[in-house]
Amino acid sequence: MHINTMRAAVERGEPQIGTWLTLFRNPSILPLMKSAGLDFARVDMEHTSLTMDVVADMAVLARAIDFPIAVRPPKANREWITRLLDSGVWNLHCPQVESAAHAREIVAASRYAPRGLRGNGALSAASDFDPSGTAADRRAHANRQVFVTVMFETGKAFDDLDEIAAMDGIDALTIGPADLSQDLGVFGTPDMARVLDEKRDLVMAAAKKHGKTTAMLVNSFEQMQQWKAAGALLLAYSSDTEMIYGAFRDAMKRIKG
Repeated sequence: MHINTMRAAVERGEPQIGTWLTLFRNPSILPLMKSAGLDFARVDMEHTSLTMDVVADMAVLARAIDFPIAVRPPKANREWITRLLDSGVWNLHCPQVESAAHAREIVAASRYAPRGLRGNGALSAASDFDPSGTAADRRAHANRQVFVTVMFETGKAFDDLDEIAAMDGIDALTIGPADLSQDLGVFGTPDMARVLDEKRDLVMAAAKKHGKTTAMLVNSFEQMQQWKAAGALLLAYSSDTEMIYGAFRDAMKRIKG
């Protein structure tokens, strides 16, 4: 069976550079991104119209070409976690995690016993349709490959930051900058960048304390260098939509004058 190359890379301490995938429905975007030098794609189902069918097709291709996808479900609950994992997704980017209790639910839904209570499905993309070995071997392999990132998107979530960071089965921590700044009342204000960096520092300190990975969303080369130098290993630069918009905008400025 395949392994989760994103997990393997961060365990070796190698920074992984990806981007948000929000617009494209054709799975062929994945080999294009790999050819362009990206390490992974983060697929957004929370704020887009991407469907389960599309993501399932992407998950199978992602495994076949060793170009991992991480998926943000509309909600980090048992229903979505089960469906995504059984479709072949290994990396979950869980939104709106506000408490240790919610984090424990995510861990339970994403790991088979004895680490959790993930439901047992039939032969599927989750096991590469490979029935060899025992069911126990396949479950143990799945538990080793799944990688869970939790997003802190409200001020309240930071009350349980240390407990969540220490939790077995939570692999990476990050913030949702837009939602967090909105909740903190600084969205669009001169204080927004400073306040968010303070929260990023808290997340990174908790991750380092408990041996977890830090993920960061960055929108500039300077931000990329800043957080890469600070030790963040999962770095998502911009998005497919922003990159296409920027490229066409700049081209039209040159063409039209």
